[in-house]
Amino acid sequence: MKDVTKLTPADFRAHPVWRFSGSDEPSETTVEHVKKLPVKSLAGALVGVEVILACGKKVAAFLGNIEVDQPKPTEHFLTLSVFGERGEIFHLSRYHDFDYQDHGPVALAAFLKMKKEEIFPIAWDVRHLVSGAPTAVYGQILSEPRERLSRAHLIALAVP
Repeated sequence: MKDVTKLTPADFRAHPVWRFSGSDEPSETTVEHVKKLPVKSLAGALVGVEVILACGKKVAAFLGNIEVDQPKPTEHFLTLSVFGERGEIFHLSRYHDFDYQDHGPVALAAFLKMKKEEIFPIAWDVRHLVSGAPTAVYGQILSEPRERLSRAHLIALAVP
C-alpha cells in the first residue's frame, strides 16, 4: 500500500495498475498495486503508461477514470498526470474542471517546456492491461475536446 501522491514512474513500471483502497484507513488516498493482470475493470484504478506526444516523444504518465466498455465517459472524464524530468507531477485539467485555465493544455506545454502543438494529440493505450473486448482503453487526448458537454450532460454521464 502506498499514498497516491508518492507513486513514481518506477512504481508504475513494477506494477502498472493501482487501485484506491476504498477505505479512509490509513487514508482515502491510499492505493494498492494490482497483482493479477490483465484486469476486467479499471474502475477506481490508476494506470501507469508511457504516453506518446504529437512529436513522437514518450513520457511517463498515469491515467484514471477509464471505463473499459464506455468510450464517451472515458473521453470526457479521463485524467492524465505526467511525470517531469525530476519526478514532479503535472495533473492535466479537463475542459470542465474548475482549474482548467491554470492546469490545461497551455500549462502542460509550459511544464514540459514544449509547444502545445508538439504535445497534442497525446496517444495512450492500456489494451495490454485489460482482458475481454474493451472499447475505451486506447485513444488520444486532444488539446480541445471534439465536443464540449453542458454541465447537466456531464452530470448525467457521470451518474447513469
